[in-house]
Amino acid sequence: MQALSGHRGNPVRDTGDTEVSGTRSRILCAAEEVMSEKGLAGSSISEIARKAGVADSVIYQYFKGKQDLLFSVPGERMKEVLAILVEQLTGIQDVQSQLRKMIWFHLRYNDTHRGYARLLLLECRSSNAFYDTPAYSLVREYSGILSSIIERGVEEGKFRADVQTKLVRDVILGTLDMEAVGSLASGEIPDSEADFEDIMTLVDAMIGLNEPQETGRVNRMDAIMNAAQKVFAEKDYRQARISEIAKLVGISDATVYEYFRNKEDILLSLAAKRFDTYLLDVSNVFEIKDPVRKLRRLIKYHFGIFLSEREFLKIFLLQLQLNRCFYGSKAFDAFRSYYSVIEDVIQEGKEAGIFSSAVNKRVFRNMFLGAFSHLALRWLIVRESTDTDRMEEINEVTDLLASAVTVQTVRD
Repeated sequence: MQALSGHRGNPVRDTGDTEVSGTRSRILCAAEEVMSEKGLAGSSISEIARKAGVADSVIYQYFKGKQDLLFSVPGERMKEVLAILVEQLTGIQDVQSQLRKMIWFHLRYNDTHRGYARLLLLECRSSNAFYDTPAYSLVREYSGILSSIIERGVEEGKFRADVQTKLVRDVILGTLDMEAVGSLASGEIPDSEADFEDIMTLVDAMIGLNEPQETGRVNRMDAIMNAAQKVFAEKDYRQARISEIAKLVGISDATVYEYFRNKEDILLSLAAKRFDTYLLDVSNVFEIKDPVRKLRRLIKYHFGIFLSEREFLKIFLLQLQLNRCFYGSKAFDAFRSYYSVIEDVIQEGKEAGIFSSAVNKRVFRNMFLGAFSHLALRWLIVRESTDTDRMEEINEVTDLLASAVTVQTVRD
């Protein structure tokens, strides 16, 4: 396979010199030309065979059918693309320049190989069968190069530390796809390379180290607490450093101290915010009148809300619940307001004669919170169960807790 020459629409080439590889190469070249113009449905094996100068039967010696032939064209191209891309990136040390180079290369290659780009984007990727082919494995390898560039940029502090590699990768590749569609399908633009600098302006703003803009919903304080949640969840709270949190947000250590006194203040403020939110949401439980249904709903709500915030759950279980400072903080006041809802439901049930008058609502509250903590520790830390097992266990513990307070006649 020859290196990219830069000429528009170069045919697929084969590195072999044998008659077999030469025939296969001619067939692929003819298929790319015919199918890029007429699509899979509008093309025929006979037309491709005539273009390649072979009999129809010869094509079936190399390919299973028309679809296999279609998928093989970008498969050959991707081998060329990967070889050229790796070669061009090798001499570039700066990760930001590597990202620019890969995006430019993608745009340029699609513009100069429009038949390939049209087949890959508009024919192959619109077929479910393509995603189980060797050709798609090469596409994944290509996207993996982009992922590694993004990861390296984060590690070196060139890109924001709070970005998710796969999301950034998908945003970039999606942008490049739509550029190709605008050029190849809708005719909105003559070629996509002309938009390179505009694309980079957006990408740089998206993942660069510029300080995040503050909005009414997510301000600087929220960003610091969200970053702290990630740091505290990944390592022991005592080992976490303010500098790690600051780096994740993309700000200086000094800026963190403009909002919080110290690491403990961040931890407790995070907890207070979470419990205030939980208390607000749990008010919906009280739309249910029956105390038993209300209790069951409350138990499942508690499990659901904590399990959906797994980072915070880990912090709560390991760094708050067993932290003495927590119990003298405003965060504990918020948590107490939250768990008092449990006691209120028990009291309501007792007054209605649904729950046993012998029930100590404080002890039940402890039973409820303790049961949750042990289950959550086993799921999250020990990792003993699957998601299916967890749902079954939540249902079972809900039954157990409800039966612990419900009078016998109501249960029967």
